[in-house]
Amino acid sequence: MSCAQLPYLFQLALSQSQSYPKNTIYKTIDAYPKFLERAESQLSDREWDLFEDNPYEWEVPIRDLDTACGKDIDKYNVHNHQKLLERLGICVQKPLTNAPTVISTRKDPKCRFIYLYGSHSRAKLRLTRAMLLDILTFHQVMPTFLDFLYVFGQQSETTELQFSSFKEQVVLTNPPDELVLPSLGRSGKHYQMCYNLKSAALKSKNTENSTLNEWTIRQVVVHHQFDVINGNILWIVLRGNIDIQQRFKALTDRNARSEDKSFGTPEDCFRSSLSAQLMYCYAATEDWRWYIKWLENVVDKEHIMAVIGPPGVGYAHKTYTPRDIQDLQIWEEKTRRVILALEGNLDVMLALVSFYRKLSRNKSFPLRKPCASDICAFASQVENIVSDFRMQIKRAEFLVRTISDRRQLVIQHLQSQSASRAERLSRSMEQEQVFMLIITVVTLIYLPATFVSTFFSTNVVKYQDSNSPGGTFSAVAMKRWLQVTIPLTVLTCGVAYLARQYMVGKRREGEFGLEEGRSTLWTVKNFFNSSVALLPFHNRAPHDPKGSFFNRVMTGRTQDIELSDT
Repeated sequence: MSCAQLPYLFQLALSQSQSYPKNTIYKTIDAYPKFLERAESQLSDREWDLFEDNPYEWEVPIRDLDTACGKDIDKYNVHNHQKLLERLGICVQKPLTNAPTVISTRKDPKCRFIYLYGSHSRAKLRLTRAMLLDILTFHQVMPTFLDFLYVFGQQSETTELQFSSFKEQVVLTNPPDELVLPSLGRSGKHYQMCYNLKSAALKSKNTENSTLNEWTIRQVVVHHQFDVINGNILWIVLRGNIDIQQRFKALTDRNARSEDKSFGTPEDCFRSSLSAQLMYCYAATEDWRWYIKWLENVVDKEHIMAVIGPPGVGYAHKTYTPRDIQDLQIWEEKTRRVILALEGNLDVMLALVSFYRKLSRNKSFPLRKPCASDICAFASQVENIVSDFRMQIKRAEFLVRTISDRRQLVIQHLQSQSASRAERLSRSMEQEQVFMLIITVVTLIYLPATFVSTFFSTNVVKYQDSNSPGGTFSAVAMKRWLQVTIPLTVLTCGVAYLARQYMVGKRREGEFGLEEGRSTLWTVKNFFNSSVALLPFHNRAPHDPKGSFFNRVMTGRTQDIELSDT
C-alpha cells in the first residue's frame, strides 16, 4: 500500500469534514459565508430525520470500476465509519508531537459509484452524518448538493414533490492548487452537476378492484463529477430503494456493452458517463404512461354516469352526493401533481442537454472535438424522452379538463336532484292543500246544520212540552244565552288577537337582535337583472319600519328593498 502526501488545505478540509460545507476548497460567488452557515444549520436541523442511528442498518454500497490496482470491478458494502475511510483511501496519522497528518493510501478509480439509500422513499438514509460528510469532503462536492438531500429522510407523507432543480459547477481553467492532486489522479480541471428526477411506481396492486391500486412518485438525486484531463468519473446517487443501483450494475456488468463501461481514455470515460446519464433519464420515464392511464380509468369508472347516465323518471341513474365532488377534486389534485412532476423532469433534462451543448462549445474543454458527435447523439436521445414527456403532459392536462367538466356535471346533477325533491315536496303540499280545502268545504256545509242543532238543543226553544205541541220560546233563556255567548266570543277573539300580537313582537325582537350582528351580504340577481340583498339568518339589515323583508316581497313592494350594502 503506497501512501501519498496531500496538500495542507486538503488535509485541513478532511480533518474538519464535519464542518462541511464550510470546508469546501473551491468557493463560487454564491457560496458566501452566510449561505454556508445556513446550509450547515439546516443539515443539523434535519440530522435526526435524515440519518440512521442504528449501527446494524448502516450500509453504503460503493462500486469502483477500473481501479489503480488493476481490477475491472471492485465492489464493497460499507457498514461503519472506519471501513468507509479505508475504502476511500484516507489515513489519519497522529504523531505524538506534531498535528495529525492525512495521507491517501490509494488512487481514485476511473469510475466510482456511491449509492445512498433508505429502506423506502420515506425512511432514513442508511448511513450517519459523519459518513456522508466524509464522502462529500473527500470528493469536494459542491455545497448545493445538500438542497437535494432534503427530499429524503423520515417523513409521514412524501414531501418536496414540487422540488426540481439542476445545478452545475465548471472548473476548466486555473483550478485551485489544493484541488490538483496527482496522487489521487485528480487534475483539478473538472465539472460537476447535481439534479433530481421523478418516476412513477405501482406501490401495491389490488387484483379485485383496480381503483384501489396505490401509486407513488419516487425521486432520484444524481451527483456527477468528471475530470476532463484524466477522465475520472464520480457518481453519488440517492434513492429510496436499490432500484438505480441494480440498473447501474447491469449497465457496467461483465455482460454489458463495452462502450458503456470503457475507461481506457478520457474520451471513453466521457462516453461511458453519457451512457449512465441516459440510463437515469430513461429510468425517469417508466410507468408514467400507466399511471396516467390508471387515473383515466378510475375517473371513467367512478364518474362516467355523470355523462351518459339518462336522467328522468323510469331510468336507472346515480344519486349524487357532495362526496362525489370531493372525489373528483382528489383525482384532479393527483393529476396536477403528475403534471408538475413531468414538467420538472422535462426542465431538468433540457438543462442537462443545454449543459453538454455549452460544454461542447467551450474552448477550454479538451474533449469537445473528439466527443462532439457523442454529445449530439446524447442530446438527440434526451430530446426524444422530452417529447414523450410533453405528450404525457398533454394527456394529463386533458384529464384535468375532463375532471373539471365532470365536476360541473355532478354539481348540475346535485342541483337537479334538489329541484326534483323540492318539486316532489311542492306536489305533496298541493295535495295536502286540496285535502284541507275538501275538509273546509265539508265543514262549511255542515256548519249551519251543526249550529241549528246546537241552538235548538238549548232551553230557548222547546219541542218536548206536551202542553205546547207547537213549541215554546223562552225570552229569558235567549237573553242568558246571548249574555254568555257574546262575551265569551269576544274574549276568545281578543285572547287570540293578543296572542298573535305577542308572537309577532317576539319574532321581530329576535330578528332585530340578529340584525345587529350583520357583517356580510349576498346579492342574488333576479330574472330582470335587478339585484336583491339576501341576508343570512344570522345577518339581518336594521329594522325597516315599512315591514319585514318577507312581508314586502309578499306585498310586491320590492322597490323598497336596498340593493347594496350601506
